[in-house]
Amino acid sequence: MTEFFRKRSANAKNDILSGITVSLAMIPEVVAFAFVAQIDPLMALSGAFIIGLITAVFGGRPGLISGAAGAVAVIFVNMIAEGHTKGMLFDTPIENMGFFYLMACVILMGVIQILAGVFKLGRFVRLIPHPVMMGFVNGLSIVIFMAQVKMFTHKSLQVSPEGVKEYVSTYMQGAELYTMIGLVLLTMGIIWGLPKITKKLPAALTAILVTSLIVIGFNMDVSTVGSYIIEGGGTGLKGEFPTPNIELWQSLPFNLDTLKFIALPAFLAASVGLIETLMTMNLVDDVTDTRGNGNKECVAQGAGNIVSGLFGGTGGCGMIGQTVININSGGRGRLSGIMMAVTLLSFILFADKLIEMVPIAALIGVMFMMVIETFAWSSFRILKKIPMSDAFVLITVSLVTVFVDLAIAVFVGVIISALVFSWENAKKIRARKRLSEDGKTKTYEIWGPLFFGSIQAFNEKFDVKNDPDHIEIDFIESRVSDHSALEAIFNIVNKYEAAGKTIKLKHLSEDCKILLYKSSPKFREVIIEDIDDPRYHLAENPEAFTKGLSEYKF
Repeated sequence: MTEFFRKRSANAKNDILSGITVSLAMIPEVVAFAFVAQIDPLMALSGAFIIGLITAVFGGRPGLISGAAGAVAVIFVNMIAEGHTKGMLFDTPIENMGFFYLMACVILMGVIQILAGVFKLGRFVRLIPHPVMMGFVNGLSIVIFMAQVKMFTHKSLQVSPEGVKEYVSTYMQGAELYTMIGLVLLTMGIIWGLPKITKKLPAALTAILVTSLIVIGFNMDVSTVGSYIIEGGGTGLKGEFPTPNIELWQSLPFNLDTLKFIALPAFLAASVGLIETLMTMNLVDDVTDTRGNGNKECVAQGAGNIVSGLFGGTGGCGMIGQTVININSGGRGRLSGIMMAVTLLSFILFADKLIEMVPIAALIGVMFMMVIETFAWSSFRILKKIPMSDAFVLITVSLVTVFVDLAIAVFVGVIISALVFSWENAKKIRARKRLSEDGKTKTYEIWGPLFFGSIQAFNEKFDVKNDPDHIEIDFIESRVSDHSALEAIFNIVNKYEAAGKTIKLKHLSEDCKILLYKSSPKFREVIIEDIDDPRYHLAENPEAFTKGLSEYKF
């Protein structure tokens, strides 16, 4: 009993400390994504708090961290801009109408995600091949790395001759750049070296605190969380506790035009959010050697987004970077996610001035270490050892993730893998041919799966013109898989009958016979039902056969 409580208290300590660490690393990334979507950083931070808390409590994967993610934010950029324009065209113009469309879109996004969980679509993530998973991890690691490199910049507001305002980034130079790099390396060194000395202190949190104390103690003029927010057009971290957004219901027109306007971005955001969440869940499953509930996570993500939209927050999903930091810091339970959300809210409400003093370099160092630990370095070693098609998928998914989009990358990877699988199986169709002793009956013994990819090779096996008058097609080592296979068999039967020859199908499994009977009553005339062949009964029902032939009625 004492050991049980000691273990529980140790897990709670790890969850609390890792939650605090993740909340610190969450702030600059969420703020950066808010700038991408051109929304108030506090709107994104509120969404991160709400989504993070709800998914931590009700989600299907303890230890998974959710928040306002960039993969979702980029989908809303055009919709927000177009929404602002639509608002100014109303009979009574409304400024910043795009934000109200955003909240409605986030609510619809959540509804779609809940439906995905209710209809158990989360289980389909298990069909994602391993090369796609490795490509996803590598591509996302590169994207996160590139996002951190952009932190080595200063933003300045410039106005074009046409009066268009835009923020322009310029990279740091000279002593400022070298100081920034030095602080990043210091942070990374602490994270790397501290666990070799003691594991009682959380490495990432300790590194952030040490680097911050050095910067504050020596009054170093470096980029901080506060200066980063102000440069991007924000006013600071100080905010209020999220409350229901009444202005949303007063300003948003509830009609078909609104639904049409938000439907596509809501669907895309829901899809991208679920894909990133479920892929991150798979990664945590592998690392922790446990199994999460994908459908439950879909529902929790949807509920989090609905509440976030109602309270004026933006949409989000599972975040691989923060999740890896949490897992590496020892966070395993729901308490880590709850602590992240509560700490994030506390920063916004009470400790905004302290958090604004944290140097960006410390948080970049944490993210760089996360990238190093997340990237599947083994993929370089195995590229020459795995099939060429898998290597192609791995590289393609990585590149598409970096240069296009996460969801598209996963879809492309799955499609390529499916096509390769279909092509390889299509080549496996065989037909052994033998004549009866009297030469009047020819039997085609089909081997391999019969589906859309193999029907051409299947059709080429038969010689309708030169075959004898009696034909048998033996399916004992084959399965009829889809509609294309049904059509192929139907056409072969018709060709032989049109040539005045009889054809019979035998050794079809029960599920194959059901498919054929449903497709056409014609098959009842050509399928042989009663077959006294032990091989057939073994293939049709191996379990019954192995209990003993005496128990099985032929």
